[in-house]
Amino acid sequence: MTGKERVQVAMELGVPDRVPVFCQLAVGHYFLNSGVQPYDVWFRSEGLANAMVALQQRYDFDGILVNLPGRDPEFEKHLDRVERKEEVKETWVWWKNGNYTRIPDDDNPHYFMSDGSRYFPTFDEVDPETLWYVEPWDLTDITYPFTWGFELDTRPHNAFFPEFHTDTIRLVKEKVGETVSVHSEIFSPFSQFLELLNYEYALMALLDDPGKSHAILERLTAGAIDLGRQHAAEGVDAVLISSAFAGGGLISREDYETFVLPYEKQVIDGIQAEHPTVKVYTHTCGAIGDRLDLMLQTGANGIDTLDPPPLGTIDLEPACEQLKGKAFIKGNLDPVNTLLYGNQQQVREAVQSRMNLVKPGGGWILSSACSVAPAVKPELLEYLVQISHELGEYDKSERTVA
Repeated sequence: MTGKERVQVAMELGVPDRVPVFCQLAVGHYFLNSGVQPYDVWFRSEGLANAMVALQQRYDFDGILVNLPGRDPEFEKHLDRVERKEEVKETWVWWKNGNYTRIPDDDNPHYFMSDGSRYFPTFDEVDPETLWYVEPWDLTDITYPFTWGFELDTRPHNAFFPEFHTDTIRLVKEKVGETVSVHSEIFSPFSQFLELLNYEYALMALLDDPGKSHAILERLTAGAIDLGRQHAAEGVDAVLISSAFAGGGLISREDYETFVLPYEKQVIDGIQAEHPTVKVYTHTCGAIGDRLDLMLQTGANGIDTLDPPPLGTIDLEPACEQLKGKAFIKGNLDPVNTLLYGNQQQVREAVQSRMNLVKPGGGWILSSACSVAPAVKPELLEYLVQISHELGEYDKSERTVA
């Protein structure tokens, strides 16, 4: 089977020839290990696509998650100069408007005002009717009302996303053909809300004015559906809803029911109303052991991360009892203690223990629970895939597809 076929069978809760494996990689991991310069990874759709495919091929992953938007091919018309800051291992990109972007060698870049601050609108100044979708990883980070890059003109909601936004998806699919499962990422309405206002102020807004908070979430839901449909139209095999901040470390189970569940359900239903064969699954970090049942109520086809202690609260055996046969499972390998600070023996033991629990009956994609950190040794990831192939094969009598 190809990686694409293997992942598809798993997402349909079936049994492929072996357990599929692919991890989400941190941006800094691409910077350090893809052979593509950080500047090109961050600012060029072609650079990001090349980096993603290079590491998919190196690690022999069955899938790729395209988790950054495509870039304006004319972005350099706004460029003033590029400076290397060797003392802090960063590249600084200065723009004609006086603002700048800092690109660490091993971490996510950020856009700064000329005085060194980062911009976030206040809750009071946000009019829900002006919102559609908040893209935290645009070239200029957060703007309000939202504009793409440095252009001053806002775009109408019926044509909000510029054509280049899906360029990276198209380029990745061209490079891998039909051999690799290609997934895209959109931000959940709740994640967009937190990114728009900055986390502390957004959480306070939920308490101070839940009515306006709901109005904002409703608008961001419409935008997320719009973007998810566009990704599905590009032919992705699955859309990942990044809902990283919906775990128990930030909000209660009750607030999850109020501010997350109904909107994520609308996003999933909205995408699949037009693209019923595209899988939609949810990525939530940390403490989610108390809300797996609620996550299933969103209609998600799969649950991603399933962080084990001490990073999260997922005990894999009872989690499997809740999820098996209802949603595919992706993740659960500790990205810090096993992959960042671990060794081959620890990786082998971690994979073996999860194979014993999750492999039977299929419906599982082996992955790090959250993103693979920049400093994880590539050789250890290569070993992870090697050992997963060794231990993950299914008997022919078990397979859903011959």
